[in-house]
Amino acid sequence: MKKRLNRPLLGLNFFAGDVTAGFGPYLAIYLLAQLHWEPQNIGIALALGSIVTVLMQTPAGAIIDSIDAKRALMVLCVGAVGVAALTIVVTDNTTAIFAAQGTMGAALAFLGPLIAALTLGVVGREMFTRQTGANQAWNHAGNVVAAAIAAGLALAFDFVNGVFFLISLMAIGMIVCVLSIRPSDIDHAAARGGVAHDAANAEKASALATVLGDRRLVIFAISILLFHFANAAMLPLVSQKVSDGEGTGMGIAFTSACIIAAQFVMILMALLCGRTADIWGRKPLFLAAFAILPIRAVLYTLTDSSTLLIAIQALDGVANGIFAVLFLLIVADVTKGTGRFNTAQGALATLVGVGASLSNLAAEEIVQLFSYDVAFLALAVVALTGVVFFALMMPETAEHALRRDTPAGAASR
Repeated sequence: MKKRLNRPLLGLNFFAGDVTAGFGPYLAIYLLAQLHWEPQNIGIALALGSIVTVLMQTPAGAIIDSIDAKRALMVLCVGAVGVAALTIVVTDNTTAIFAAQGTMGAALAFLGPLIAALTLGVVGREMFTRQTGANQAWNHAGNVVAAAIAAGLALAFDFVNGVFFLISLMAIGMIVCVLSIRPSDIDHAAARGGVAHDAANAEKASALATVLGDRRLVIFAISILLFHFANAAMLPLVSQKVSDGEGTGMGIAFTSACIIAAQFVMILMALLCGRTADIWGRKPLFLAAFAILPIRAVLYTLTDSSTLLIAIQALDGVANGIFAVLFLLIVADVTKGTGRFNTAQGALATLVGVGASLSNLAAEEIVQLFSYDVAFLALAVVALTGVVFFALMMPETAEHALRRDTPAGAASR
């Protein structure tokens, strides 16, 4: 009988759609149009959360692998994001805003790996691909709902702070959902990716250096760095380009429209990956996500039309919709049986933070010195480099795809 998807996990991912995205492009608009910060300082603020995440990500994964109190840790981190969001709107103090970004960055270091660990621990490896695809679809649906509400608040009531209050409300929803998962439903060995046993039949996780030294993980890590260096700054840049001179409310509404357009596509991509990643393999899907980035960056330079820019941003749904699912599946493939799923996930997610930080800092500096179009073209060059590298260097990691590609005669030897 076909197993059902776990509903509390779906609800958790729905509310996480707004929480785990951080403040990102909304914060950029708020600081630019409402508090009148300079682009360089905005770049520092945007990068700060990512920098803290970089410092915390690998330790976070190791902590998650080593403890059973995953629900309590999730509640603590979600609560921290909610408090940070409220801090943004109750003060214009620079230090307080930087502190809120730092708190958010530390909490986010745990949230992504925790959700993946709970998923693997609750549904097991057999259902992991299907549940992950569904999780991401619900995650993107949550983003659509939150972005639509944010746009409505900004346009109808000029309530530009509403998005930060909304993040706090979504955090409460996450807490309710995670507490609805019974502790007995979580297989903590499975949540670590499965653990090999020694001669005495005791659990024995693989050496950390052995796991992180896997050639496939190294290649994937470089690919992740290039992917997010090329991608992270695109939406904040295009949002600033539109909001500069148009006002905060219009900037918030435009950003929400961009997010909604992309998230609808992400829902479709997540469901597609959930159904096909175990059939087609990981590499062709991830390569398709990567190839969208340089196309999107170049298209941004060809128009100033808000409508067309929103349509172009929908392409982000292809790239990030696929990435969100395939990232977890590839890490699960490579760490199977090692007991280091979350540690490796955290280490690789560190590269997401590094790429995002470099992207925002470099792009804002290029805008300051040259223009938005030059910044987009620079991101396109980084993306194209990543596409070529991944295509040439990254092997397939799905066992079924490897068996399919192996000649029958070779398989029998």
